[in-house]
Amino acid sequence: MYFLGIDLGWSSEISGVCCLKWQANQLTLIDLQQVQSFQFIYAWIDQWLPLGKHGGIAVDAPIAIGNLTGMRHCDRLTHKLFGRYHAGSYPANQSRPFAAKTVGFGDSLLAQEFRHAPVIEPRQPCRFQIEVFPHPAMVRLFNLEKILKYKKGSVAERRVELAKLRAYICDRLPVLEPPLDLTQSACALPELPPPGKNLKPVEDQLDSLICAYVAAHWWYWGTARNVVLGELPEGYIIVPEPRLPDVQKATS
Repeated sequence: MYFLGIDLGWSSEISGVCCLKWQANQLTLIDLQQVQSFQFIYAWIDQWLPLGKHGGIAVDAPIAIGNLTGMRHCDRLTHKLFGRYHAGSYPANQSRPFAAKTVGFGDSLLAQEFRHAPVIEPRQPCRFQIEVFPHPAMVRLFNLEKILKYKKGSVAERRVELAKLRAYICDRLPVLEPPLDLTQSACALPELPPPGKNLKPVEDQLDSLICAYVAAHWWYWGTARNVVLGELPEGYIIVPEPRLPDVQKATS
């Protein structure tokens, strides 16, 4: 099984992409890069998961939007459950300028037989797509008291937070189940560039790695250790490892 994570560029199309491979009861990092267009992403997906090959794709973007206006239920739930961590999602509806592009991306995955998977039978061969949101995922996976604020603030402040994210990936994901073995991986995590240089390529790549790991975690555990916020056709977000009792209650 291969698990692909895509930190989708909603406007510029500049995106982070990550491929994890499940073999011998562990995940390894196979590919990690920043790409410049959706067309490249489609070709990259076909490279790792051509038709007939099992695997999952997790996308950081609203790939299913059923509401014409307002906010999706899944987005409201991120604010309700994760607002205190500063991890509420950006509201999505069909009137937003990005909607046609992100939903179109999900539709293109459907055409390649990646079914939406708000329900899954764990550890069974399948071909699926899910929507994820890295900030709540990191809160759960890394047991954070608030999000890592590597997207806003001064370059120096963002650099510190991005370094924390890289360290959490190296220290935490290898000891979770399923484990990510970075020592046996085909490529390495990107190093932070020198001070004053552009951090966005590293940010996109690490976000996409979190997406790919959530795809693997969803496939491995299903609802035993994940929560589904929302439902089709309006839209849903998969969040790993619920730790607080209010999570399950609020999503029912």
